[in-house]
Amino acid sequence: QPQIVESGGGLVQPGGSLRLSCAASGLSFYHYAVGWFRQAPGREREGVACISSSDETEYYIETEKDRFTISKDKAKNTAYLQVDILKPEDAAEYHCAVRFLSCSPFIWDDMEYRGKGTLVTVSS
Repeated sequence: QPQIVESGGGLVQPGGSLRLSCAASGLSFYHYAVGWFRQAPGREREGVACISSSDETEYYIETEKDRFTISKDKAKNTAYLQVDILKPEDAAEYHCAVRFLSCSPFIWDDMEYRGKGTLVTVSS
């Protein structure tokens, strides 16, 4: 059974940066699109970024496209989410999830494998 493990969360001051990692085993990022979702307390889960398998087309939620950067290292089977100029409203549990080939549809329930998440706290 494939496994997805996120890391890199923690406490960050507003205005700071963070890079989250998503390591996969039992599947290959050569064939899987990788997405990042976040869920803050009291809010619905939202997909914030996704990168497709082959041509590595990137998708971002419109409100965050200037601060978020998704990437992946296929050889390491690891994906990343760089978050810059962190805001208090970025505080959330961030989850990595994958689906075969394409990001579309970019829906949590449609992702094939999902990680347990890494917590990001933004506070001074």
